Formats: sequence, C-alpha cells, structure tokens
Amino acid sequence: MNWVDVFTAFLPENLLLAGIVALIGLEICGARERSALPASLAALLLATAVAAWLSFNGFALAAFPGHFSVDAQSLLAKALVLGLAVPVLLISRDEIAQRQFHILVLSSLYGVCLLLSADSFLTLFLGIELMSLPVYALVLLAWRRPESAEAALKYLVLGGAATATLLMGVSLLYGGSGSLALSTFADALGSTDTLARVAVVLVIVAFFLKAAVVPFHAWAPDAYETAAVPVTAYMAVLVKAGVLLAAVRLFAAANVAGPVANLLALLPLLSIVWGNLAAMRQQSFRRMIAYSSIAHAGYLFYAFLGDAAGRFQAVAFYVVAYGAMNLLAFAALPPNDDDKARDRLDNLRGLFHRRPYAALMIAVAMLSLAGIPPLPGFVAKFLIFRNVIAAGFTFYGVLGLVGSYLGIYFYLRVIQYLFMSADAPAAKDGAAGRLTLGASVLCLLIVIAISVFPGWVIDRL
Repeated sequence: MNWVDVFTAFLPENLLLAGIVALIGLEICGARERSALPASLAALLLATAVAAWLSFNGFALAAFPGHFSVDAQSLLAKALVLGLAVPVLLISRDEIAQRQFHILVLSSLYGVCLLLSADSFLTLFLGIELMSLPVYALVLLAWRRPESAEAALKYLVLGGAATATLLMGVSLLYGGSGSLALSTFADALGSTDTLARVAVVLVIVAFFLKAAVVPFHAWAPDAYETAAVPVTAYMAVLVKAGVLLAAVRLFAAANVAGPVANLLALLPLLSIVWGNLAAMRQQSFRRMIAYSSIAHAGYLFYAFLGDAAGRFQAVAFYVVAYGAMNLLAFAALPPNDDDKARDRLDNLRGLFHRRPYAALMIAVAMLSLAGIPPLPGFVAKFLIFRNVIAAGFTFYGVLGLVGSYLGIYFYLRVIQYLFMSADAPAAKDGAAGRLTLGASVLCLLIVIAISVFPGWVIDRL
C-alpha cells in the first residue's frame, strides 16, 4: 500500500474537503453569494463521479486498517448518497442565498462518507457527528418562522441523546470484547450474554433516534416543518440515507434472531402504523412528509429482518427510490413568499389548473411513495417485504404490508387537492427557477429509469 492508493481511497472525501476550502476562500475574498453554488456543485459532482468510477472498477483498500476502508459496495453507497445531494443544491439556488449553507451541506456529506467507510466505532462516531452537527445549524440558517429555533433545539437535544446512547452501547461492547471494531456488534447480535444484548439494544436505539423511528421521532415533524425546503429535503433524504446505509455496514453479514429481531420488527412496525396514521391529520405539507418519513424509516429497518445477502440491495434501492420521490415533490412545490401559506395543503388546491407541471410531478411523487405500481416505490417495498417473508418473518411481513396500506389515504388526499378541487384559491405562487426545474427533471428521469428498468438497477446494486 502506498500514498497514491491511500489518496485514491479518500478521493471522494478529499474532493468534498476541497469544495469546503474553496467556499471558505470565497467567503474570505468577499465574492458574491451566488458563486457558492458552482463551487459546491462542482465538488459534489466530481466526488459522485469518482466514487461511482472506483466502485465500478472494483477498487478496494483498507487505508487505515481497522478504522477506514473502501470497497465496491461502500463506494457505490457514497455515489448514491452524493448523487441524491445534487438536486438539493439545485433547489437551494432560489431558496437560500447564504454561502454557509453550501459549506454546511458539504461538511455533513463528508461525515456521511466517513460513516459508509467506518470499520471501527471511533470512525462511526466521528462520521455521525460530522453528519449531524451541520444539520442542526442548517435548520436555523435559513429560518422562515420564529418556531425554527425551538425545532432546532429539540433536534439538537434528541440528537445529543442519540449520541449519548450510542456511546453507552459502544462502551459496553468495548468492555465485553476489548475491541472497538464494528465486527464486535455483529458478534454480539448472536450472543446470549446480558451485557452484549444491552449494548446491541442501545446502539440500535441510537440509530432509531437518528432515523426518527417511533417512539424516538419527536424531533422530525417540527424540524421538517420549520426548516427551509432544501434543508427539509436534505434531512428527509440524505440524513436518512446515511443512517440506513451505515446500519447496513454495522450489521455486516449477521442475520438477526430472537429478542433483537423482535426489537427490529416491533418498533419499525409501530413506526409504519403511527407515521401513516398521524400523516392523515396533517394540514402542513412538510409536516405530512415528516410523518411519511417516519413510516418509511420503519420500512427501511424492516430490511434488517431479511437475509444479510440481500440487505444492501434492498436498502440501497429503497434509498434511491424514496430519495428521488421526496426530492421531486420538494422541487415541484411552488415557491411563495409566505412560508406558512406555501406549506399549507390548502394552497395546493387546484394547483393543476395554475401550474400543471408542478401538480403532475407532485402527483407522481405521492403515488410512488404510496407504493402504487409500476412506480419505484412499489418495487422498493416489494424487495423489503420479499426478504422479510423469505427469512421466515411472515407474521411481521403481513402486518407491515397492512400498515403500508394506511399510507395510501393521505397520499391520495394530496392528489385530490391537486386535481379534484374546482374552488382553487387565488394563491400567489411564484415561478420555479431554472435550476429548480432542472432538479425536478433530473428526479423525474431517475423515476422513469427505475420504473422501466428496475431489474437492471437492482442487478447493479
């Protein structure tokens, strides 16, 4: 192993770091705020392309043995997450002018990349904190409502609780094994030792907190509702993708059984049911998406009940489909100077008669999130539940499917507002910018590709 190989292994992270340095340099030089987007977008696109290229070429290296390593799977996960961040930056052009937004987003993505290459709990902890800390600031950065401060504080407190819970679990694992390697978690999954089981539960609960699984979801609705649209999109898609793909690496090749399987079934099932039921009562679009996100976190954690061999494939496909759908909905949401009015579902009433393209894009997103075939959401859920039932958890699989049907109601309710209401209000919607329109087209192309060629996409994950 030489320095060139080590540099190559860190190339996606180094490109993000270069983008951060360039943005700070622009800040020092007093350049225009608008110059931040080209710099951050260039760094992100290069990092995405490099990660994808290294993955397709089968590059693998333990740059820091026992702490940081890359292989085709981890590099592909990085490429997927970084690629999903591109529409977020495009949407931000018309929403957030501050250069600090781009610095914080790239910093958070740097943490996500560390997470996806972690081989030890030290690197995992560092990645989680680098991913999370910038997001706390992002909720406040482009605040549009006085409630943003309270939501950011709630997110910070519960995020701190997740960190403390993770560290407690890691300390117990270290006390029992004498090692901080991630493999100690997989070994503890099959252990009958009480200390090891408590450690596993604490680590899993920490991931539940980060992913907003019921009953650890209280931060999500407020944070999603009061943050700016690009920040909400980042939390809903990128943070969740980073946490779930890191969990795949944490569980490694271990299959779950016994009490741990019950924990991974019952709380995600509760999340599916409660998320879908609570979303029905919401009059805020972003708050509805928050509860939808809580339900989808349940679907994603269901993947860990399935066989380890198909876990990454199921989670990665779901992350791409779910991410593209949410980003499409946010990109198509008509702009409005009044953030509260923009966020009201009533403001979508008759949108098809005012802005047909926006209404059609939101409708496609809602139908896919509901799991209506042949859209990607259906294939994503099929992969999850197929693996769960194949692993012998038929009862939980059936309950999860029944719970998923609850979500159809509120997704169709949005479509009703878009198309079936003739009494459209005189809403003062603005026109979407070219980059926001480009983001929606990019997400739509991803949706079409996955819908038409799902097998081709699955075979390459």
